[in-house]
Amino acid sequence: MEKPQLICHAEKSTNFSVYDARWIPCSAKFVVLGSKPRGTGAIQLYEISEGDVKLLKETEKDKAFKCGTFGASSLRERHLATGDFDGNLNIWNVDDTTSPVYTAAAHKEIINCIDGVGGPMIGSGAPELVTGSRDGSVKVWDPRQKGKPVATMEPAEGEDRRDCWAVAFGNSYNSEERVVCAGYDNGDIKMFDLKMMTLRWEINVKNGVCGLEFDRKNIEMNKLVATTLESKFYIFDVRTQHPKKGFSYLSEKAHKSTVWTVRHLPQNREIFVTCGGGGTLCLWNNYPEKRTKEDGDGDLVGVAGSVSLLQNVTLSSQPISSFDWSPDKQGLAVCTAFDQTVRWELSLYEVTGRYPDHIITAQRSVSVHLVGISETGGEDVKRRWQRDERNQCSMKCRFPKLSERNDAISMQQPMTY
Repeated sequence: MEKPQLICHAEKSTNFSVYDARWIPCSAKFVVLGSKPRGTGAIQLYEISEGDVKLLKETEKDKAFKCGTFGASSLRERHLATGDFDGNLNIWNVDDTTSPVYTAAAHKEIINCIDGVGGPMIGSGAPELVTGSRDGSVKVWDPRQKGKPVATMEPAEGEDRRDCWAVAFGNSYNSEERVVCAGYDNGDIKMFDLKMMTLRWEINVKNGVCGLEFDRKNIEMNKLVATTLESKFYIFDVRTQHPKKGFSYLSEKAHKSTVWTVRHLPQNREIFVTCGGGGTLCLWNNYPEKRTKEDGDGDLVGVAGSVSLLQNVTLSSQPISSFDWSPDKQGLAVCTAFDQTVRWELSLYEVTGRYPDHIITAQRSVSVHLVGISETGGEDVKRRWQRDERNQCSMKCRFPKLSERNDAISMQQPMTY
């Protein structure tokens, strides 16, 4: 097969607006977050079982949820961190959502975006969360420190506060190094160095930044993808920073509408998916032939390379607002759109080309995409998946020591720019 396939297999309707969906690590389960018509929040827990997606549990809370992540949680706990429309940061045990295990009045307005790092295989160092809000601030949280952030990045007093739409952790390859990237509604992208507590780099891409993601969080910075309004996304080579030109980049037109988000395939960082405002998904490949070149002054300049479209598909007539690859099963994904539907997929193909086969689906809708590569059929894949889940969930996890991030814990004053 020369190209990967993007296939939707089944759909289920929901009765609320869905804003985010996340896989529970080491399981065949995922959570869906959103807002009920009366403004309350909804958390739904689904499981893929016997060829179908089954709703296991639904919980309603006082405030509508906007975003969530498992990025800062251990495999033993698998706690879900959420941001809501009232500016609250909560961490939940998905098996018992009666009350959060951690809560903080994080922002004065809605939390638009959240990311986590420090969980197993998602970066070295202490577990941390980052939130971005309409109030213009970006805050870093350590769940072990109650009630206040370990770092705050916000404009100086009297400066304009722009709506933060996207945040992402990166460069977390040891217990000291870590950066946060934030994207804003005016097109600003800012990179904050959490070790030095400085603004390391910034650029304006002229259109609001809807999504940001590093190709990997737990390596030295390599590539950063930013998606924007007006049908564009940008790929930055963040491995090499030129003293005058900064990071080199390329831009690409896609979807003929807003590019809502980007997600890299966990098993192959060269491949990533973008989600469009017209209900489309595009699968891309990016890898430059060489990483650096010299300019006229002898300084090294990064090479962003080129990007090629592997496949695209239209799944909905409404925008696809979130997308999440399974960290455990290659090609498995869940995504949400605004058409109040649940979709899931299971495709089994033999790979004959360079790339594996993938499935993909498409606010108000939840789409699940399951791709298996097997010659023995789907039942064998499901049996092995269930066996793997039991084995992986029994793994022991190392909890980072508080001293690993003393530099962040001791932060008292917000960083202004």
